[in-house]
Amino acid sequence: MDHGSMSGDAASVSAPMVHGGGVNGPTFAAGAEVDHEANGFDPTSILRDFDWGKSRRLPSGRVLREWDVVAADKEIEVAPGVFYPAWTYNGRIPGPTLRCREGELLRIRFINGSAHPHTMHFHGIHPAAMDGVPGIGAGVIEPGESTIYEFEAEPFGLHLYHCHVGPLAEHIARGLYGAFIVDPKEGRPDADEMVTVQHGYNTTFDGLGNQLYAVNGIPFHYMNRPIEIRRDELVRIYLVNTLEYDPINSFHVHGNFFDYYPTGTSLTPTEFTDTVIQGQAQRGICEMRFPKLGPFMFHAHKTEFAELGWMGMFEVLR
Repeated sequence: MDHGSMSGDAASVSAPMVHGGGVNGPTFAAGAEVDHEANGFDPTSILRDFDWGKSRRLPSGRVLREWDVVAADKEIEVAPGVFYPAWTYNGRIPGPTLRCREGELLRIRFINGSAHPHTMHFHGIHPAAMDGVPGIGAGVIEPGESTIYEFEAEPFGLHLYHCHVGPLAEHIARGLYGAFIVDPKEGRPDADEMVTVQHGYNTTFDGLGNQLYAVNGIPFHYMNRPIEIRRDELVRIYLVNTLEYDPINSFHVHGNFFDYYPTGTSLTPTEFTDTVIQGQAQRGICEMRFPKLGPFMFHAHKTEFAELGWMGMFEVLR
């Protein structure tokens, strides 16, 4: 894969980018950060932001849950001085984490405010007409048009959604993806819950590889702003891999192990580990408690991904 310089025509660089780190590992120079306010989203907020939409009970007694999702073209500062022409859902990368309960009726009104044709394709069980692919149901949603996707929330677990218009790799890589959580009817134990969507940026637009890697939008963000958690509190991480142009991704946590629930469709973990490998669209739930205080790193154990942005820190507090 080509992980070369960010000198492509489409990604503009307004200032020279100098990397820090040395023997202590890579970071942006002197902890430099992007302008989150100008971007319109902050990975620290995205981490624990679960969008339940609006709900109401139908005469039948069933719960209807609804969302409006808008596709929009947006320039995002993905590294200090590096601006990326993204395609977004609701103006952020990743898109909103849509959350519901097993058995609810879901209605997503998709509005295409982009200059390009798009769709929303949900992983899960639904009618063919609701699949969000070209030539079936509403098919491709052209700029300025809209449609409604409606289906039952099943199965319970951790899923995802993304655009399914060709060229598919570009539509996903530009930022059109997000997590989709269906809680089991009986729920899960109380925990400090967070979502981490893994992805990358092919800033040269050559389709050969990524120059930056991240979780929740911005490389190295959780190095600059560690995730604070409490000692011995149950932590639940909804881990989704949407990375394009690379065959695998991974998640590794230092100083601890976690129970892993692939796709979250079972309430019984399959392994107790400190590292998990995921292909594109694979996802799983990681549950752990930190018995020790202090800073603990987490990152992709594809080490070049870590050194290009996919790394962060947990800060375990009393």
